[in-house]
Amino acid sequence: EGNIEMCGAGFHFCRKLVDCFNYYPFNKNNKVAEVEALGNTETRDDKSVTDCIKIIKELSWLEVLEKANEGSDCTGYANSGDHNSGNHNSGDCNSGNCNSGDCNSGDHNSGDFNSGNRNSGNCNSGNRNNGNWNSGDWNSGDWNSGDFNSGNRNSGDWNSGDWNSTNFSAGFFNSIEQPLYIFNKPTDMSRDDFNKLLAVRAMRRKYENNWWIYSDNMTDEEKANHPEHETTGGYLKTVDFKAACALMWDNMTVEEKQAVTELPNFNSDIFEEITGIKI
Repeated sequence: EGNIEMCGAGFHFCRKLVDCFNYYPFNKNNKVAEVEALGNTETRDDKSVTDCIKIIKELSWLEVLEKANEGSDCTGYANSGDHNSGNHNSGDCNSGNCNSGDCNSGDHNSGDFNSGNRNSGNCNSGNRNNGNWNSGDWNSGDWNSGDFNSGNRNSGDWNSGDWNSTNFSAGFFNSIEQPLYIFNKPTDMSRDDFNKLLAVRAMRRKYENNWWIYSDNMTDEEKANHPEHETTGGYLKTVDFKAACALMWDNMTVEEKQAVTELPNFNSDIFEEITGIKI
C-alpha cells in the first residue's frame, strides 16, 4: 500500500536478467524467477520497483545461462510525445520515465534537457535541482557545478553565496574554507568529523522535499490540479523547507533525535527558528 520507493518500499526486480547478478553472486545456488510487474513501476539504472508483482515461473540454471546472454529492451508505454524509450512521458525525446518535459534522459523531470532525476528546472545533469544548468545535486540556484548549492555559479559544494570555488561558503569569491560555525558559534570541529555525526547523517538521509505520487494515490484535488497525471502516471509533489523538516523529524528515531540535541553548541531556539521544529 502507498507509494513505492526505490530500495525502500515495494517489490524489486531487474528488467534484464543479467542485471540481477549486480546484486547477487552468479552461481546456481541463487534462485531466479521470471516476473511480471502489474502495478506502478519505477526504474533507476539497472533496478526497478513495483507495488504489484506476479511470479510467473522459476528458471532452471540452464535457462538462466541462456537468457543472461540474450538481453532485451522496453520501448516504453503510455507516451504522448515522440521518440520516447521510457514510460509515462508526456514530452518528446525522453529516454527516462515519468517526464512531463522534453529531451530528458533521467526520471520524474518536469523541466527540459535533464539527464538527472526529479529536476524541476532545465538542463540539469544532477538530481533534484530546482534551478537551471546544474551539474551537481540539490541545487536551487543556477549554473552550479558542485553539490547542494543554494547560490549561483559555484564550482565548490554546499555554498549559499556566489562565485565560490571552495566549499561551505556563505560569501562571494572565496577560495579557502571558512571556520565551521555551529548554532552561530565557531568550533574547531572539522567538517569531515561533523559529517560523520549520527544526527547529521540522519537528517540528510531523511530530508525529502519532493517525491513522486502515482495516480492511484492522488486525491481528487491533486488530479484536478495536475491533469497531466493521466499521461505521466502521477505528479512530482513538492513541499516547502519547514514542511520537509517536519516530515524528516517524524521519520527519525528516538536515538537520532537525541543525537540532534547533542550537536555542538546546540540551541533549541535557533533550531526551531531554522527548521520550525520545537524541542
